[in-house]
Amino acid sequence: MTIKENILLDDEFTEEEFFDAVRKSKVNKFVYLLENGYDTVVGERGGKLSDGQRQRIAIARAVIRKPKILVLDEATSGVDSQTEEEIFDELKEEDMTLIIISHRLSTIRKADRVLVLNEGRVVEEGTHEELMASSCVYKDIIESQLVV
Repeated sequence: MTIKENILLDDEFTEEEFFDAVRKSKVNKFVYLLENGYDTVVGERGGKLSDGQRQRIAIARAVIRKPKILVLDEATSGVDSQTEEEIFDELKEEDMTLIIISHRLSTIRKADRVLVLNEGRVVEEGTHEELMASSCVYKDIIESQLVV
């Protein structure tokens, strides 16, 4: 299966919709390096691609379908922080509710609302700034990421 086939999955989309999805997911940032571009065969389970490349293709596959709600669970853990920021900036412009599950500070900081879970329960809620000012659990998590 090629990169393009993996994104389209036999559904009919226009060329414009396809290229919009690969731009938003930043697939276009690596595909130009491949000899066959979007026609590159990716192998079983995307075996010829890095984790981050597979994640970007999965995001493109979701985005092209224009869902009302998109849940991303550690969907950019294999992507560098700059590319992750670019992807989320693009996705925030879409007309959809975006639910992001992440441990990465750079992802959480830009969220409109942050829900802090502890042992499966929501224990705190607010913006990054509100939680940094008033939270214990959230602040501890964030500060543990800042320690080098």
